[in-house]
Amino acid sequence: MAARPYTVYVIALLAAVAPCFPQVRRVTVQPRDSGAALVNPGMGWVFHRYENNIQRYGVDLEPWDTVDDFPGASAVYLRLAWAFLEPEEGRFVWSIVDTPAQRWIAKGKQVCLRFTCSESGMPYATPEWVRKAGAKGYFFVPGKGIVEGGTHWEPDFDDPMFLAKLDRFLAAAAARYDGDPHVSHIDIGPFGVWGEGHTGRSTRLPYSGATVRRHIDLHLKHFRRTLLVINDDHGNHGRGLEVLHYAAAKGLALRDDSILVQGGANAYYKAFLAPLFWPRAPVVLEMQHYGHSVRDGAWGDGSLYLKAIEDYHASYATVHWYPREFLAKNRELVDHINLRLGYRLQLLEASWPEEVKAGETMTIGYRWRNAGVAPCLPGGFPAVTLKDSKGGIAGVFVDQDFDVRTLPVGPPGASVPVGREPETKFRTQSSKPPVEFRLPPAHILKPGTYDLYLSVGSRTGTPRIALPLEGHDGARRYRLGRLRITQP
Repeated sequence: MAARPYTVYVIALLAAVAPCFPQVRRVTVQPRDSGAALVNPGMGWVFHRYENNIQRYGVDLEPWDTVDDFPGASAVYLRLAWAFLEPEEGRFVWSIVDTPAQRWIAKGKQVCLRFTCSESGMPYATPEWVRKAGAKGYFFVPGKGIVEGGTHWEPDFDDPMFLAKLDRFLAAAAARYDGDPHVSHIDIGPFGVWGEGHTGRSTRLPYSGATVRRHIDLHLKHFRRTLLVINDDHGNHGRGLEVLHYAAAKGLALRDDSILVQGGANAYYKAFLAPLFWPRAPVVLEMQHYGHSVRDGAWGDGSLYLKAIEDYHASYATVHWYPREFLAKNRELVDHINLRLGYRLQLLEASWPEEVKAGETMTIGYRWRNAGVAPCLPGGFPAVTLKDSKGGIAGVFVDQDFDVRTLPVGPPGASVPVGREPETKFRTQSSKPPVEFRLPPAHILKPGTYDLYLSVGSRTGTPRIALPLEGHDGARRYRLGRLRITQP
């Protein structure tokens, strides 16, 4: 007989010992974390399908290939210049985004977007017709700054003509992507070289915080339902924390594209910004191009990437390279990161009565822990589902007063468990008494023995969050045991 993935025992609870429970025999299970990599909303590994231009890193993948063998991958990142999408004014080539996006969406993954206006790898990231229409800007040579007759052109990011044309482009993009549940987030990408919020590899011109706020507001004007993300380097050039406080106050999330450009103590610099964002919005970390980081001696064993994820309380980590090559050389690191990245909801214990009369009350207790570095920002509610011998759903009971978003985070293995437990087992002040569900009458929930499943999802019982448990039904419900319904 195979070993159970959890501990099961049945006890008789006396009212004097556990006054929250009626005097019935109860089943208690203590599941073990399966160690599985989880794909969940609002977290996970992200692949670069486009890297500013349309040459790397995912363009070598066949149309059928979404790198499903990479554990914990949840999204694809489409980061490309405006010029590819609107090569002529008012004429769009959205298929460059929509074609690869549909491949990942078909696999249940999400899409992340960034549209840029300045690149060091192409002459016109902003379409050339914008300059010809009268927008002001500067020719530059990457690494040298402004050069008359230079090889690349960057707009003046405050120029009214440029902003008017950008406004129309963002309106068109928002008409397609704003509020699409398959779009995880959209970067504030038009300002700065590579969309990172600085001009270090382009014109080297300084811009004020007013410029950054203007670009934030322009995106908020059009993208009202989809999460927007600000790069930490928008605070460069002396702009300081003011613009990042502004972004946080507007509900934006944080991104840092500079992890392990250098090694050692200089592997990253901006973790102190994370508390402005991570308690209420995801933090996205992007490694330096992996091959470049290795070449420059910065990568080491990669453990500093995990440390950055811990310090930033990151929900997303990007693979800034060819994903299979990265996985082959860092499999152990990926496995370690998957145990901490984002949120990881561990069911430590659950209990329910061995039998309940139809039409009477069923009392459920459980204890949860978030073993990840970030809150479960999408939120969710535990649900008990009863299935008959043929797998049919006979009953659904949702604990809508217990939102897993409130589970605290902590260091590895040290986050505080919270749950619905008898008074004698309260671990923290945030624990609640067991939840009681009134069962339907016998002609609706017929007497018999049912498999009992637990899930986390919507207020109406639709599962949404994968748990590190064995025994799922293919729809993110996890079998814990059985419950017998008897005649009243």
